[in-house]
Amino acid sequence: MVVHQHRRWRRRAGEAVLAVCVAVTVPALGGCGAASGTVAGGGGAGDARPPGDPAAAVRGAADALAATGSARARTAMEMATGGTRVTIRGEGGVDFRKRMGQLLVMLPADVKGQPEHRPITELLVPGALYMKNRGAGVPDDKWVRLDTAALPDGNLVTGGATDPLAAAELLRGAQEVTYVGETDVAGTKVRHYRGTTDIGRAAQSASAGVREALRAAAKGFSKDSVPFDAYLDEEGRLRKVRHRFTYVKNGVIDVSSTTLLYGFGTPVTVVLPPEGDIYAGKIAE
Repeated sequence: MVVHQHRRWRRRAGEAVLAVCVAVTVPALGGCGAASGTVAGGGGAGDARPPGDPAAAVRGAADALAATGSARARTAMEMATGGTRVTIRGEGGVDFRKRMGQLLVMLPADVKGQPEHRPITELLVPGALYMKNRGAGVPDDKWVRLDTAALPDGNLVTGGATDPLAAAELLRGAQEVTYVGETDVAGTKVRHYRGTTDIGRAAQSASAGVREALRAAAKGFSKDSVPFDAYLDEEGRLRKVRHRFTYVKNGVIDVSSTTLLYGFGTPVTVVLPPEGDIYAGKIAE
């Protein structure tokens, strides 16, 4: 089966209008839920007694990451609509103190298994998303800049990968949290928590660099309540999180976004492109 996955973004600055459209031709894909094959752990069959308040532990995950400083990240975003699933994967690093990150996002191969799109480089900074190799009509040496607060999903879905910082900050709205038990993620013993988070509630207590984007997402998603599975290590750091969004855009799209964090303390350097390298014209589909 051949699937066409269309996604658009629009941005206005004065009279300039930016529209980006990506067409992905891929076969229907099976289950995802994890980035690469390194994400281990499942429901968890360990000690069922919660260590303290489960909700408080999950809400504090973003602060624990900020105290750590930085980490490597792998992401996987599975979008399902009309019985078809498309998976987009990414890899990079995040500096949780500077609230900046960089990801290399891989779009699916075409029906013959050949790469149809070059990898997309994404720079994540407070209030903005920079993308290179994203969208027809953009010169190869140019970047696209998007205001995350102006995106209807706050860039929880738009970039093909949920910003790892936003994924952690989203847990600040956690409620009805259950401690499932101990399990293993990529060779590390972790505690598995399951519950729902409220996007609007998370936005109220989110850090300044993410707050406006989450407020936009609270308005753009069809449901404020987002189910999640979170895996924390013994230091309270988020090792893996999977969110399940319901997004309405030309129909209902179910999105499962997984973020895996590892290599804590690894230096992460993000260099923003000069203003002259940012494309501001109208982009053809």
